[in-house]
Amino acid sequence: MSSQEHLRALEQRLEQLESENAIRACMNRYMFLCDELGVDSPLDELAGLFTVEAVWEGKGAKYQNSFGGYRGRAAIKAMFATYMIEPAHFSLNVHFLTSELIRVSGDVADASWVMLQTSTFASGASHLNSARLTVRFAREQGQWCMSHFQTENLFSRPVDSWNSDAHLPVPGKSGE
Repeated sequence: MSSQEHLRALEQRLEQLESENAIRACMNRYMFLCDELGVDSPLDELAGLFTVEAVWEGKGAKYQNSFGGYRGRAAIKAMFATYMIEPAHFSLNVHFLTSELIRVSGDVADASWVMLQTSTFASGASHLNSARLTVRFAREQGQWCMSHFQTENLFSRPVDSWNSDAHLPVPGKSGE
């Protein structure tokens, strides 16, 4: 391999890693914004994480019936706007992602995660959900954005409250 070929191979590997990192950052920002959904949420920023022609959809019987699907950034933005109410739909909402897989091929990428979501609603009810996220990304105007977002329920159940004022046991502290 010539030094020129070696340099090009290194550039391709670097571009691959930078693309994966940008995709990861996009998904992280999406989850953070979803955790904080409310009247003061930056709706334009949230919608801007999607391509102009993006699709957002619930997959499988439970999520298809609950969420449906939306085509185009404007429709996705309008869907998220329904969560921007007072009082906020979620009084607590935390998304956890694991089992990440990102495969980049040129200006598109396919990614998947397993998500765990802990939520308490304005009503006081709490819920635990797990879903498989299958997301296609595309580079649009130099930025990696979601072009097809699918969420499919793995399990879902109501739970008691998430947070408690009960003593947290810590070795060596009084009350143990």
